[in-house]
Amino acid sequence: MVVRMRHTKSHTKNRRSHHALVSTGLSKCENCKNFKKRHTVCLSCGFYRGTKVLDLIKKMEKKQKREKAKKA
Repeated sequence: MVVRMRHTKSHTKNRRSHHALVSTGLSKCENCKNFKKRHTVCLSCGFYRGTKVLDLIKKMEKKQKREKAKKA
């Protein structure tokens, strides 16, 4: 069955022109100057807005300890 009032190809493409993906905004970390996502904790140093939020060294040690226990 053919739709009686079908849309043209250009009308369909005009509607879909807003469906394009937009890249996320990156900003430089104030502490280590690496790029990070906006409004999130820096994954390389653990700082957010000038204060230390994550202790990444402790986190890595815990992860290594867990992996050693898993292998043994």
